[in-house]
Amino acid sequence: MRTTTIGDVKVLLPDLEPDDLDTTTNLADGLTEALVRGAAWRGAHLEDASIRSSLITGVDLSESTWEGGSLYGCEIIRTDFSGATLIGMTIERCAITGSRFTGTRLTDIRLKDVLFDGCRFDYATFHRVTAAGSVAFTDCTLTNGAWSSCRLPRIALRSCELTGLELNSCQLDGTDLRGSRLQGLKTPLDNLRGVTLSEDQLPDLTQLAVAALDLTIGND
Repeated sequence: MRTTTIGDVKVLLPDLEPDDLDTTTNLADGLTEALVRGAAWRGAHLEDASIRSSLITGVDLSESTWEGGSLYGCEIIRTDFSGATLIGMTIERCAITGSRFTGTRLTDIRLKDVLFDGCRFDYATFHRVTAAGSVAFTDCTLTNGAWSSCRLPRIALRSCELTGLELNSCQLDGTDLRGSRLQGLKTPLDNLRGVTLSEDQLPDLTQLAVAALDLTIGND
């Protein structure tokens, strides 16, 4: 295992050696210590499947459905989850890099020690997604998505694009939003209670407050 630090968030991540893994493209009921490259699993239906200590790269999981099960100790690189439905899963000690979650639906997902780096979540929906430990999003696109009833305190959302993201009944207390673009974020101000911002984000926050409070700014 290795540790990476994003702002004040320390994430414990796997440190896999490809030479120690078994090459396969057979998902079957799950994988352990597997190396998967370029597998075509589009539209797969997985139930209570577990993938552990595996390296997955360039895999097509678009339009798939995954109910229950878990990802533990995995590295996932340039993998396509577009249009997938993920329900009731646990994702722990995973690094997910350069992957696509466009239009993905994530419901009742539990995250612990997870890094999303350079991923696309445009038009994705998060419903009852919970951080049970350290979670970080860095350089991710979250535009036009919708997060509802999520409990994501003290996570890092660093240098992310948030334009058009809707937040509803979300707990983000202590979340680090520094470097992220807030302009066009759609949220009641209560969802931003206790977050950390940088000084150069204050104009965007002012615009959010003006919109949320339906203020009229007049000239003297």
